[in-house]
Amino acid sequence: MSVPILTASGIAKSFPGVRALDGVDLQLFPGEVHALLGENGAGKSTLIKVLTGIYRRDGGDMRLDGETIDPLSAREAQDLGISTVYQEVNLVPTLTVTENLTLERQPRRFGFIDWGAARRQAEAMLKPLGLDIDVSRPLGSYSIAIQQLVAIARALHGDVKVLILDEPTASLDSKEVGVLFDVLRGLKARGIAIVFVTHFLDQVYAISDRITVLRNGTQVGSHLAADLPRLDLVSLMLGKAAEALPHIARDQKQPAPRVPVLEVKGIGKKHMLDEVDISAAKGEIVGLAGLLGSGRSETVKLIFGAERADKGSLALHGVPVSIRSPRHAIHLGLAFCPEDRKHEGIVGELSVRENIILALQAKRGWRKRIRRAEQIRFADEMILALGIRTPDREKPVGQLSGGNQQKVILARWLITQPQLLLLDEPTRGIDVGAHAEIMRLIRRLCDDGMAMVMVSSELEEITAVADRVVVLRDRRRVAELERSDVSQPAIIKAIAQ
Repeated sequence: MSVPILTASGIAKSFPGVRALDGVDLQLFPGEVHALLGENGAGKSTLIKVLTGIYRRDGGDMRLDGETIDPLSAREAQDLGISTVYQEVNLVPTLTVTENLTLERQPRRFGFIDWGAARRQAEAMLKPLGLDIDVSRPLGSYSIAIQQLVAIARALHGDVKVLILDEPTASLDSKEVGVLFDVLRGLKARGIAIVFVTHFLDQVYAISDRITVLRNGTQVGSHLAADLPRLDLVSLMLGKAAEALPHIARDQKQPAPRVPVLEVKGIGKKHMLDEVDISAAKGEIVGLAGLLGSGRSETVKLIFGAERADKGSLALHGVPVSIRSPRHAIHLGLAFCPEDRKHEGIVGELSVRENIILALQAKRGWRKRIRRAEQIRFADEMILALGIRTPDREKPVGQLSGGNQQKVILARWLITQPQLLLLDEPTRGIDVGAHAEIMRLIRRLCDDGMAMVMVSSELEEITAVADRVVVLRDRRRVAELERSDVSQPAIIKAIAQ
């Protein structure tokens, strides 16, 4: 363990307007699982792409077995002994396991592919992983876990020294994770250095020997897993030490009687979310807190029907319902502002007016078209009420600022008069002034009696507006904080518990 097999020193990488990596160091030792952690934008993906030759570093030094390396492509990195398996298995599901494992390197005889030898080669590649399957079957006929192991087997072809696994457990259940970890322990015994990228803290401590944390493109810590308490790890990832944060006393005025709007019991979906309970009352904001990958966005998508839950129950105003689709959710009085505003929220080429009336038109049905005069009235009312800064209602919404785009999405839902508003990172990517306006608007809507569930990565934001906070970790609920207990230190400690 005294001599690293791969050393990256002072790695820098920039894109137009963004410093993605700024002097990052990483040491990988033979026979070690090294967890690489960080929230969105931390630089994990960029560092992996630099290590594997997909991106050319702007600065720094990389050494493998003491020799300076500078891979210019993924193939060149593989030839050096650095292989990667991504979260989305990059194999061909319609081809057989044999074809996937021997693609571009099939054994030949008399100029033709020797399929008998290819099958034997495929079986030999799977044997070290303890995988005994029919290699003549299409890869897609097997579970995601088997496909992941086949991808690892392909990545291990040749003299592999470093294996990078990017979110390998994201689509696996607990039993499948156990199988994968058994494989990783076998690879450790062979002296392979493994980089393990994940968001699941329990898994980090179950398999990792060392942990490196990135934040905003810089390395903020590298520790032996045994020497890094969970609370310290969470503090490194968030950039906030729980002990250093003040516990700000919140308004303790007597709350109004709770009138339940939403009651969710044990909602979940295999490979996505374990059983989660959550409720929201009229005039109440319920915050969903947790690290990236904890299941926050998945929870609101399951409630809205953007993903179909396979367990649990949901009731609106005490009446059990089964939400079949987003359109059904809209008819039931639900509204959803997604995290990915650009791809899932606005339709950039359409005007402000057209974007505002989309949800109401879907609620009424396309046979009951909203007359243009009514569209203009709705648009003008919302532009005035929400302070949307646009030259006119016909301006393409894609040409507005992020904050004004967010207001357009809120306007779209407000004209449907929803009973429950689901907000996923409502202030991400907007400037400080627009952030304050959006938060004031959210609080005002709540004061007017709307029920809300709000996902936010910003602890200051969620503690400022939430009446209660449900804390998630590793796809499950781990705590619920009532109003008097809601604080940044309490949330961090709940995540780390």
